[in-house]
Amino acid sequence: MTRLSLAALAVLALALTGCAPSTAPNIAAASATADQTLSVYAAASLNPAFDELATLLEKQNPGVDVQVTYDGSSTLATQIEAGAPADVFASADQKNMQPLADGGLTGPATLFAGNTLRIAVAPGNPLGIENLEDLARSGVITVLCAAQVPCGAASATLLANAGVILTPASEEQNVTAVVTKVASGEADAGLVYATDVAANPGRIEGVTPAGADAVVGHYPIAVVKESAHAETAQAFVDLVLSPAGQAVLAAHGFLAP
Repeated sequence: MTRLSLAALAVLALALTGCAPSTAPNIAAASATADQTLSVYAAASLNPAFDELATLLEKQNPGVDVQVTYDGSSTLATQIEAGAPADVFASADQKNMQPLADGGLTGPATLFAGNTLRIAVAPGNPLGIENLEDLARSGVITVLCAAQVPCGAASATLLANAGVILTPASEEQNVTAVVTKVASGEADAGLVYATDVAANPGRIEGVTPAGADAVVGHYPIAVVKESAHAETAQAFVDLVLSPAGQAVLAAHGFLAP
């Protein structure tokens, strides 16, 4: 399987940025010698942006089926270390990527996106939560990501910077679980990424806490060394890094790397 052509990526970029006709020319992509499934392990906060990118790769390469597994970056890294058959790993932080790269389990990692935190609350913000201090108020049920998860590490930094100490009702293994608890009413508030708020309209609302812009999560991506589909895996990485991929990520609220 060869990489996506630069011409194909350019057409995708133009289409996504509104500079091309609504019906883009059909670009001939190189065909795979056989159907193949590409396994992408991605931080939970990358859903649904990576679903959209997976669809773009499949459209350009009809023989490819992209399967994305979403979870906390630390969980995914542990699975890859244990030999899980991943082809691509996209982490929400460098801390969980670096040991894999240092151990020769991935190729070189490249930063492709950034993200910041928001306070997730129920629609309408019924408890009037306006700042980090409110998360520690008596009677407010707050959930956070676990410390080893990127959103948990970022939350700890944000709270420490603000001098706020709180005991969360639970510590979740990925940011999606925090969103779910707030959306279901199991929790009153939680710290999630800005992109999670954007991805869940009507389920949660976001409050921007002071100091959020000083705690930016940086996302790296790399091909897993033992990938059985290394060229196709690199094609997905190339798409993520391309103008087309960056336009998709920006549309979902991610910052530039």
